[in-house]
Amino acid sequence: MMTPRLLQNGRLPPALEAELATLYDVHPLWAEPDVPAFLARHGREFVGLVTSAAVGADATLIGALPRLRVIASFGVGLDLIDLDAAARRDVAVGFTPDVLNDCVADLAFALLLDVARGVSAADRHVRRGGWLSARWPLTTRVSGKRLGILGLGRIGRAIARRGAGFDLDVRYSSRRPVEGVSWRFEPSVVELARWADFLVIAAAGGTATRHLVSAEVLDALGPQGFLVNIARGSVVDEAALVDALVAQRIAGAGLDVFENEPNVPPELFGLDNVVLLPHLASGTHETRKAMADLVRDNLHAYFSTGRLLTPAPLH
Repeated sequence: MMTPRLLQNGRLPPALEAELATLYDVHPLWAEPDVPAFLARHGREFVGLVTSAAVGADATLIGALPRLRVIASFGVGLDLIDLDAAARRDVAVGFTPDVLNDCVADLAFALLLDVARGVSAADRHVRRGGWLSARWPLTTRVSGKRLGILGLGRIGRAIARRGAGFDLDVRYSSRRPVEGVSWRFEPSVVELARWADFLVIAAAGGTATRHLVSAEVLDALGPQGFLVNIARGSVVDEAALVDALVAQRIAGAGLDVFENEPNVPPELFGLDNVVLLPHLASGTHETRKAMADLVRDNLHAYFSTGRLLTPAPLH
C-alpha cells in the first residue's frame, strides 16, 4: 500500500512534525513561494491535510485538493476550518477535544484570580519599587461570588466544576439548556452579565458568536464586574471592551485571546485592570503532547478504518 501523501498547512509542534514525517509523505505548504501555482500542479496528489486551529483550512484550499479525504487539526477551534466545504466533499474532519479541557479551565481561573486580586499588577508594583512608598490598594474577593459562563461545552463545564472549589454560584448561557447539569441556565447573555460578578467566555468562535459580548453586555456587567476570555477574540467586540476598560465601566478583564492576534490593542498596555496573555491556555507540555498524540491517532484511525477517533461535527 502506498504511503498516504499529506499536505501540512502551517507549523505544528516539532515532535509531531517529525513523527508524521516518519509515518506519511508530508509536504509543507508554507515552504511554497507560490501556493496557488503549487496547488494547481500538485493538489491532486494529497489525500490528507494536517493543520491547526490557528491556521485552519478555507474553502479555496479544500477545493484545490480534489482527492482530499481527511483533515486532521491540532486544536479544538473549528472556526477557521470551512466545515461546509468539507461536508460537501464528504471530507472527514478531526480535531483534538477533551485533552485540553483541564489546562484551559485552569488558566481561566488563573486569569480570574489574577485580575480580581491584582496579582500581576501588584507584582509590577513591587518590582518598580512602589511598595517602598505606597501600599497596594484593596482588591476584590473571589470566593462566594457569582460566576457566569458563556458557553457550557466541555471547557465551560470544566470551569463550572472548578467554581465549586471557590463556593461560587454558577449560571450559564448557551444556545440551548444543557441536559444533566445542575447549574442554572440563563437564556439572555445580557442578563447573565448583569447577574454575574465574573463573566467567563468559553463559547466557540465563528460567525454565530461574533461580537456576542457587545457594548450592551459589558455595560450590564458593570463597574464591579470582571470579564475573562479563554475562547476566541472574535466573541467580544474588542473596541467596546477597550472603551469599557479605559473608562472603568467594567472592573477589569483577563484576556488570553484577541480579535487580531498577535496584535493587541495598545490602549490596554498601560492598564492595571487588565491581564494580557499570548493565547497560551492549552500551552502546557502535557496538553500539547496529548493534542499531538490525538492528531497522530486520528490519522492512523482514519487510514486504518475509515473513521476518526474525534470527528468534528460537520454542518
